[in-house]
Amino acid sequence: MTLIVRMGDVTPYSPANHHGTVNHRLIGPETVGARQVEMLHGTLQPGGSALPHAHPGLEQICYLLEGRARVACNGEEGEMGPGDACFFPADAEHLFQVIGDTPVRVLVIYAPPYGENPDKVVRRNTHGG
Repeated sequence: MTLIVRMGDVTPYSPANHHGTVNHRLIGPETVGARQVEMLHGTLQPGGSALPHAHPGLEQICYLLEGRARVACNGEEGEMGPGDACFFPADAEHLFQVIGDTPVRVLVIYAPPYGENPDKVVRRNTHGG
């Protein structure tokens, strides 16, 4: 078992359906053997976003470390700053967008683990058709 995972020891990746985003999967099945939860660190550049999408059967928490972001879910919308957290219920369409000129750093927790499995995301058509 691995007790401590250092961000520099995991391979960064850019998730599908996101723009200007680099993630590091810190806690998950492949790093520590976690079976019920996953945690990653994301950095989104100014103008970066997660387009509207939903995760079937997955709950998601975002905890903002730095920067400002706009979030929307289930018809509600708000702005987040450092120290704020939001919750996206399973199956709920949501989005996450950087506000302003500084990058956003965010911790994201999925339960159960997501692992960027394309079967665990539903993208929405944002162009009305």
